[in-house]
Amino acid sequence: MHALRPLLRKSLFNLFAATLACAALLAPRAASAEALLLIEADSGKVLQADNATIPWYPASVTKIMTAYVTLRAVKDGRLTLDTLLTVSPTAASQSPSKMGFRPGTQLTVDNALKMMMVKSANDMAVVLAEGVGGSIDGFSAMMNDTAKKLGMTQTSYVNPNGLPADGQITSARDLGILARSFLRDLPEYEYFVHIPAIRFGKRTTGNFNKLIGRYPGADGFKTGFICASGYNLVASATRNGRRLIAVVLGANSGTARAVKAAQLLERGFSQDNLTWLRPSLGTVDNLVPVDASPPNLRDEMCGGHRKRPASDDDDALIAANGGTSGSASATGGEAQVTFFTAGLQPPLMKASELMASAPAAAEPVLVYTGPTRTGTALIAAVAADADQQAASKPRGKKSRVAKKPDAADKPKDAGKDGAKDTKTAAAKPVAKPAEAKNNDKSAGKSDAKSDAKTAAKPAAPKHAAAKHDAAAKPAEKPAASSDPKPAKPKAATKPAAKPANNS
Repeated sequence: MHALRPLLRKSLFNLFAATLACAALLAPRAASAEALLLIEADSGKVLQADNATIPWYPASVTKIMTAYVTLRAVKDGRLTLDTLLTVSPTAASQSPSKMGFRPGTQLTVDNALKMMMVKSANDMAVVLAEGVGGSIDGFSAMMNDTAKKLGMTQTSYVNPNGLPADGQITSARDLGILARSFLRDLPEYEYFVHIPAIRFGKRTTGNFNKLIGRYPGADGFKTGFICASGYNLVASATRNGRRLIAVVLGANSGTARAVKAAQLLERGFSQDNLTWLRPSLGTVDNLVPVDASPPNLRDEMCGGHRKRPASDDDDALIAANGGTSGSASATGGEAQVTFFTAGLQPPLMKASELMASAPAAAEPVLVYTGPTRTGTALIAAVAADADQQAASKPRGKKSRVAKKPDAADKPKDAGKDGAKDTKTAAAKPVAKPAEAKNNDKSAGKSDAKSDAKTAAKPAAPKHAAAKHDAAAKPAEKPAASSDPKPAKPKAATKPAAKPANNS
């Protein structure tokens, strides 16, 4: 009997540990303003679901559907990747993040898609919408029809880029369904969702999805942010032939959403030996929708209590300190599960350190305006785009007067989120959506500064027309003449500048 006691104690301890592990996995998580979903891409099996069927504002993850509808049209032969599309005044007036091309600029479907998916360019989303559906309303109807056919019962669209609008709603469940459908229906165009970086002229923009090039096996999809939604991310990764899709909605920073997604994916890849502890959650299609209004996170994401304006340019290591408000599950839950299941599964990687590291070196994909080109014609097109960019740059060093108005428009602050793209050309339109401007301006400060200067170029003629002496000098003076004007709209753009930092 005495000999059996050690074995009995060990058995009881193992049973106790397994019970605690099961409780940690099955117990409802603490209430938080976020939604999480992890599914298998092939089967649709749900591995984790927290608030997955609560309605949510999609922000720029909307562009997954824009790409899906566009590429379905390509696959069905209604247009080709080489089809030339034209930037309309409506497209050019969209809020950042955007390419900032002048109305009348032409580019291919292929290049517009790459710019939209990597830079999250709102103007390119409208260019594609007008090219495929004739208008924003026409294309939105196509998006809604597609969502209905795919079984996305909680989704409705009113624009192709995710800028704030009544009726632009989705859920983590529906985004999981959409991501699965994209991989299943358009495998030949899958590369559009995992391009590491693009180069336009002399400017390189990295993918705003921080998992690309950092998390092993990461191969898609798209980020999104507006004040009301928080930081959203749909991400996919493949390991040993098994592909998982993670959806994170409402994270409190660009880094936090990447950390959460990496942790979800890592749990999914590591949990095979704990299958017996988990009840079946069914498939993503069978998750029951919740009838509720989307949470509005504007105050939390963009309120004055933040030390820094909300922006995707975020270096905070959320997991290093257990997360900030609204992100308890970023690390706390992970530490608990790892502790109780020690010895039963491999420890989770430190996702925060992974996301803080530099992405793997990758050659950026060239994008350009005009028709499809190859060889020397492509080199010439890239050089021409670079020359146009350079034409708007001299004002920075050539003239103190020219530099001052830039400061007045807060380029450095706006640069953190890409808001300065429409600094002059769309000062009035920005005022409304700026409070919750679309996401994905995490290209970083250097890219955002370049964006501002590129976007300033289309606006220069407007200011040149207002100032008689601006027309005299083509390169330097347009910038100088535009300087006094922004000084006046300062009051108009300043309110936008603060919300702009919110996107």
